Amino acid sequence: MNSNNHKKITLSIVTPTLGNFSDYWLDNLLKIQGNVQFILVYPPHVRAKVIKDSRIKVLTSPYKGEMMQRFVGLLNAEGDYVLALDDDDFVHPEVCNLTQEYFKRFPESWILRLQKAVIDISDEARIKRHWDTIPDVNQLEVDQKTPENPYPYQQGNYKGLLEVPIAPLDKHFDSRYLIFPFLERRDNQGYHFENFNNIIWRTELVQQALPELSQATKVMGAITWIPSTGFDRLLGLFIQAKFYQKDLIIGHWMPKPEQVRYIDKNPSLKPPRFHVISDVLLAKYFPQYGYFWNLFFSKLYGVPRTIGKLVKLKFTKKE
Repeated sequence: MNSNNHKKITLSIVTPTLGNFSDYWLDNLLKIQGNVQFILVYPPHVRAKVIKDSRIKVLTSPYKGEMMQRFVGLLNAEGDYVLALDDDDFVHPEVCNLTQEYFKRFPESWILRLQKAVIDISDEARIKRHWDTIPDVNQLEVDQKTPENPYPYQQGNYKGLLEVPIAPLDKHFDSRYLIFPFLERRDNQGYHFENFNNIIWRTELVQQALPELSQATKVMGAITWIPSTGFDRLLGLFIQAKFYQKDLIIGHWMPKPEQVRYIDKNPSLKPPRFHVISDVLLAKYFPQYGYFWNLFFSKLYGVPRTIGKLVKLKFTKKE
């Protein structure tokens, strides 16, 4: 039985944290209305902040690292739907009602892709700007890619709910990446997505995939416990691969105004991420999908740069 007045939870918002989030971020999180659950997941040996709100569930991960913290939080989500949010990003206070109305209209959808505004961390006025009203999802028309209008999003013709297809995982492997790693990928272009965060997912699908993902990490030895792996893209693509159906429409993309504010930082302020570890895991676990091989080889050139950033960060800390 949950704490939301014994009502079934519609949306769980899962956030890994070190507890360094601002009071402003927390205040805005708690303004979200409806049957919502907030899950804050701390690493071991970090004291959790005391927050007096019955909707908050505080967990401690058994291992250090964002990947394990997210994993623990998602496994413990009690809502019908789940949203992964960082502890410096913001979501519209009406997102729970939007979720409920959308999935009532489209009960077979896997996801609802929120409209995201990327805002520089220094633009405080933009970050704190009043939220515009979310359009009534029941009144929005469905926009489709058609021969007459193949790119409605890029052309600015996207005003309704844009259909989102599953990632085209069955693309053939392009062997040119073996020789020309800087070659621009084209199989990743389109309305599909790779990342998991800032998208509302059906919790049942996510929690079905997590145990298998945990087993899949064993083929890479200690990857489960490496804190710098890229769990965001790994989970988003793993779920799509596990339940893959060619050309399936898995949900819709909301139009403007934004429902998520993603706070962008200078790359030098972000911790290094060995995304290639996640990419090779996908290729090894799902070798039948050329899309994953293209992803792995096209990103391989970034490994030396990531190592260099990690070394620089360690020397900076010593100084």
